[in-house]
Amino acid sequence: MEVKKASPSKPAIKWALIGLIASIVITYAFQFLNVDPTSSAKYINYLVFIGFLCLTQQEYRNDLGGYMTFGEGFLSGFLYSLFLGILTAVFLYVYYAILSPEMAEKILSSTQAQLEAKGTLTPEQVETAMSMTRKYFAIFAVAGAFFGSLVMGVVVALIGAAIFKKEKPPFATDVADSYDPTV
Repeated sequence: MEVKKASPSKPAIKWALIGLIASIVITYAFQFLNVDPTSSAKYINYLVFIGFLCLTQQEYRNDLGGYMTFGEGFLSGFLYSLFLGILTAVFLYVYYAILSPEMAEKILSSTQAQLEAKGTLTPEQVETAMSMTRKYFAIFAVAGAFFGSLVMGVVVALIGAAIFKKEKPPFATDVADSYDPTV
């Protein structure tokens, strides 16, 4: 009888979907509470990302019977960040292009005000930069979300894999392997 090994994709997809729902709720909460998009409150999404990545790795270790190698832990965390990056990129495109284009303009206006306040660029350079950014904002947001999720996912998955790894002792046997029903 062959024992089927747990798949790292199952917990990764589950927690990526839950993470996406949490991010959508946070995004709309910020919009309705009129939180400045450039404020430090945006870091709440990072905490959600890290928390759900750790839950992915922990669930996968439990699916494997309580033991997980570093590589298995990294793979489950990486898959979570990949799936969440794809889902978030799709959501952000729909959000900025269709559902709330005024939020994109709010972010762009805030960015323009910050560039003008710094005074490192001439007004013409600021206007050129902002016209280019306005034209491709949705694409920049989607690419930034996807690649940002991957980069952050690699770092957090490495740390999480080191924390959650639990190697099986070399001479340990599974209880199911040593059970003989004919005795």
